[in-house]
Order: sequence, then structure tokens, then C-alpha cells
Amino acid sequence: MSDFSFSNALLTWFDQHGRHDLPWQVTDDPYKVWVSEIMLQQTQVKTVLQYFERFIQRFPTVEALAQVSWDEVAPYWAGLGYYARARNLHKAAQIVAEQGHFPETLEDWMALPGIGRSTAGALMSLGLRQYGVIMDGNVKRVLARFFAIEDDLSKPVHEREMWARAEQICPTKRNHDYTQAIMDLGATICTPKKPLCLYCPMQQHCKAHQQGIETELPFKKAKKPVPVKQAEVLLLRHQDQWLWQQRPALGLWGGLYCLPIFADLNELQQQRTTFGLATAQYLTQIRHSFTHFTWELNIQQIQVDSDQLEHLQIELGGEWLTPQQAIDRGIPTAMKKLIQSV
Repeated sequence: MSDFSFSNALLTWFDQHGRHDLPWQVTDDPYKVWVSEIMLQQTQVKTVLQYFERFIQRFPTVEALAQVSWDEVAPYWAGLGYYARARNLHKAAQIVAEQGHFPETLEDWMALPGIGRSTAGALMSLGLRQYGVIMDGNVKRVLARFFAIEDDLSKPVHEREMWARAEQICPTKRNHDYTQAIMDLGATICTPKKPLCLYCPMQQHCKAHQQGIETELPFKKAKKPVPVKQAEVLLLRHQDQWLWQQRPALGLWGGLYCLPIFADLNELQQQRTTFGLATAQYLTQIRHSFTHFTWELNIQQIQVDSDQLEHLQIELGGEWLTPQQAIDRGIPTAMKKLIQSV
């Protein structure tokens, strides 16, 4: 293995097989790289591609993003999930716009909300074309298999060792290409399931492949069962309009529009009695999974008369909107599922 260069083999592969046409692969535009890196956290490229161009068209520069309110940003993130990412991006954009320039060091990037060591490394490398080292899920998988690392990488001591290995093999020359290349290798060849080892430039030197344990790495803890919670969703309907509430800026689905949600049927019935509404009709149930729990949402519909519209809007702090109008304002994926199911 002494004559083998990981970075040279990777770059040779990248020149032929890597992804060179992603919309954020634009020279000297740290902002586009920044937006893409935040969107790509916990989200696959094919999903991000559906949102990135629309977001950039609306907020083409960091200054454009900084000068709008969160309510204007939320609809352009709706459906991507992990909304804290977008709130942090918005806050960080305001800081950068006030400073008048992008951060120039790893430490300066990491001082911004929502940017950790790996994202900062990607921004140094891909955004500023300077030296940077990354450690996203793709890189962890590639290196864990290449070196046959069987340790639990969630433990800080083993994570530090992994960073040290990543820094040892990361080149200064063509660093930005290398950064994109190692992500591409993990995303397209060294995939979590059924890796395409036959097409991998590392095959002859990959210790996990030599031992036949590539599908067992990186080490994964046994997943704890995800709790299931239930809630009641109230669909107040008048002709083609439903009553929508904007969620608080902080917390689950922050800033997005949702139908009123109640912890249980008793709470919903109390509201129904308070407002003198008709009996609710159960329509269907939708399931939506978050990282830490699964929500089973029971959809209860009540038809509303025209003389009740203003009173309900004021008391529930909502707006009467058609489903399409709500989508345009920004709604979470669970509400899109609901619209499709009723």
C-alpha cells in the first residue's frame, strides 16, 4: 500500500466519474456553497436539487437573505425538514451581511450559528478554494471501510482518530476537487447499502473489502424503538377554504402554516363546545416520522358556516386559505400529506 496514494486515486476517479454539474459548483460564490451545505445536512442531493434553485432565485445573495424576515424565508424551506438549519442560516446571514464579508478562517465560520467543524471545512474548501477537511456521513463511511475501522465513531475518542486520518490523506493541491470527490464516492459508489465495490478506485486497497466486512461498516449502534405519539388535527372547512395557523418561529415546524393541532380528542371537543361548532367528522389518519418520534395525526373535519368565519379566525389566530394558498405560504410535509389524503 506504500506506493498507493488515496488522494491521487480519488482525484483520477473524480475527473472521469464525479459530479461536476451541481448548481452550487460555482467558482468564487461562497454563498451558494454555504446554502447547499446547510441544505445537504441530513438531506440527499436529489432532494436538495428540488429546493436549491428556488431558494437562490428568491435570495440570490447573503444580503438578500439577511434583509428579510424569517416569515419570508420559511416557505422556501418548507418540506426540507430540520427547520433549525434554516433559522440558523438566516441568523448567520444577518451576521455576515453586517460584517460586510464572508469568514476567512475555519474558526470564523464555526463561530456562526449552525456551522460545525465539517461544514466549516467544506466552506473553506468549496466556498473559498482554500484548504479544508470535511467529515460528513459519506466521508465517515468511506474512511471507516478503507481503513476497516470497527470502532463506534459516535464516541469522541474515535471521532478524533477519524479526523486525524482524514487530515493525513487530504491534499492541499486540488483540495476543493478532493472534497467534492470524497463526498461523491460515498454518495454514488461507497453507499450505505450494497456498495458498488467493483467500480471503486479503492477496491484493491480497501481493508474492509479485503476482509469482506464492507457492509458491516461503519459501526452502527442498535436503534432504539422510536416512540409513537398521537394528536388530533382540526380541519375547519368553509367551501374551498380551511383555517390555517402560523406556527411560532421557534419549535416544531417553526414559522410554517398548519391546521390547528390538539393533544387529544378531549381538548378538541372542549374547543368545539366553546365555539359552538358542529360535531367533528373523522376523515383519516396520517403518519409522519421525525428523528425522535412518529406522529399519528387523526384528521377531524368540521364544516363552518359563513357567520362563524371572522370569530374563529380571531379566536384561533388563523387565516382562511385554500390548500394551495397555504402551500404558497409554506407548510410542512405532513400537511402536504394531509391535503393529498382528504
